[in-house]
Amino acid sequence: MTHALKLYTFPTPNGFKPSILLELLGLKYDVQTIDIRTNEQKSEEFVKLNPNGRIPTLVDSSTGITISQTGAILQYLADTYDKEHKWSYPHGTPEYYKQLEYLTFQVAENGPIQGQANHFVIYAQEKVPYAINRYLTDVKRIYGVYEDILGRNDKGLYLVGDHYSIADIALYTWARGLSRLDIDIHQWPKLGKWFDALGELPGVQAGLKVPTL
Repeated sequence: MTHALKLYTFPTPNGFKPSILLELLGLKYDVQTIDIRTNEQKSEEFVKLNPNGRIPTLVDSSTGITISQTGAILQYLADTYDKEHKWSYPHGTPEYYKQLEYLTFQVAENGPIQGQANHFVIYAQEKVPYAINRYLTDVKRIYGVYEDILGRNDKGLYLVGDHYSIADIALYTWARGLSRLDIDIHQWPKLGKWFDALGELPGVQAGLKVPTL
């Protein structure tokens, strides 16, 4: 059976974001693995869907919308399918704008900086001490900011308000990768508890299994 929603993805921090939200929302969707190891994301077929040639991309045949960029995908799914706001906040509320702020912070700062740290620490053939130190220092600074954000929320260990939102989902998939940089997330007590609790949700665990290679 073909479903209206189709996710083009690969198991990366960004690739896991939409699959986790889709699972948490209980939505039916199809998955097509785009193997970035062979540059499949640069294929003519995929670039027709996403001119930037990056995963993930979501196609919703029920609305005629094809959308890329993880922040945009999460916001689209929340706006379109999370009508009870179990994983988001109503448009126009203070929580909505804080959710947008922290979602933007993740995709514009946390992800790119941690991605550069991954490159220089793990993948670069030439080790550049200056670059390694610069990006590791900034990664730790950013997670210190998140610790502060959690500490300011008197409604619980959530980035915003009284429940998890798309802002939490966006951060979680990258927080999982800190161990690859030999960084223990539990050095930030609130962030460590937040990470452990969010990771226990069945929808999160299911989303991390998509796609199956």
